[in-house]
Amino acid sequence: MTAPEEDPMRRARRNVVVLLLAQAILGAQMSMIFIVGGLAGQMLSPNPCIATLPLSMIILGSALSARPLSAFMRRHGRRAGFVLACGAGALGAASAAYALMVGNFWIFMASGLLTGIYMAAQGFYRFAATDCAPPEFQSRAISWVLAGGLAAAITGPALVRMTSDLTAIPFLPTYAAIIGLNLLGPVLFAFLDIPRPPAPVAGGPQGRSVGTLIRVPQIAVAMICGMVSYALMNLVMTSAPLAVVGCGFQTSDAANIVSGHVLAMFAPSFFTGHLIARFGAARIVMLGLAILAGAGAVALAGVELSHFFIAMAMLGLGWNFGYIGATSMLTRAYRPEERETVQGLNDAVVFAGVFLASLSSGGLMNCMGGSPQEGWNAVNLAMLPFLVLAGGALLWLMLRPRDLAR
Repeated sequence: MTAPEEDPMRRARRNVVVLLLAQAILGAQMSMIFIVGGLAGQMLSPNPCIATLPLSMIILGSALSARPLSAFMRRHGRRAGFVLACGAGALGAASAAYALMVGNFWIFMASGLLTGIYMAAQGFYRFAATDCAPPEFQSRAISWVLAGGLAAAITGPALVRMTSDLTAIPFLPTYAAIIGLNLLGPVLFAFLDIPRPPAPVAGGPQGRSVGTLIRVPQIAVAMICGMVSYALMNLVMTSAPLAVVGCGFQTSDAANIVSGHVLAMFAPSFFTGHLIARFGAARIVMLGLAILAGAGAVALAGVELSHFFIAMAMLGLGWNFGYIGATSMLTRAYRPEERETVQGLNDAVVFAGVFLASLSSGGLMNCMGGSPQEGWNAVNLAMLPFLVLAGGALLWLMLRPRDLAR
């Protein structure tokens, strides 16, 4: 009889709980950073067109570190990689706090590279949930781990409201709180039970080359859809606080809107895995892309608080279906020996797309047109060609049923 601690489902559920808590507690820092980062950048920036560049540097840090971090985890295990990333997140927040103290935009921008290492690691939580999970549990494991963001959606903005104005230097206590969150990481990950991957055996199965992998239709389309879903969400979310404040509302209104957005990102995760199991990942991704298009339409319809709330909620829901669905498609398209290669490549591609979106966000918002509303409209119109790209690629794949796994 198998000992309880060796039972695959028992181990998988334990890891899901640990990763869900990490998503809930440590993940709160990302909503905090995206609420205050653009506003702090605008305060420090010598040019409003580059106010969101520090947020773009976070994404660049994620894109640059995704593959090396995946390789590090292959050699040293998930726990070591996640703890390392928490250290980088704490250093990034400390650097940002120092930049606010000395009023230096360039130090603030550089601090984002370190924060990006943490963000890349958080992206691997969903993959780590599948490492020891039986195939029939994997979609639900991914979904439940991302559901931890529901708590982060509440605690992150709440911490911003509590800390942003505590000192004469705005947002300084917010970054101090982020340092504290990262220090909890090693405690949480001490309970993670994912064995280190076995070293490659001479003569054993060899994974396909990167060039071959990206030509696999399901892998290529899953990467495109994951990248577009995440990039468009980031494009709009990065500009949203600037648009809300620019249209005459308060920072607290921006925090509430981002809170609603993050709730919509993660609350559906409790049932997204079940929807994927019932209808197939590709259909859920297509629904997510349609909802993202709807979010852009609502945003273009007006700039009342209700428009911001509804558009950002739809943006979160569309991201949830598109991103989780694309992840589920991806995990079924590679062989076990290709796991780290594909996961690292996927997240490098995703965050590269998100970096370009984030880089564009501030320029579109602050330098396209003569008013915040015109800039906000430009941000939302920019979604269209990428939705067409992802939707077209997915439709092509859906017409090739032999390439789709349910």
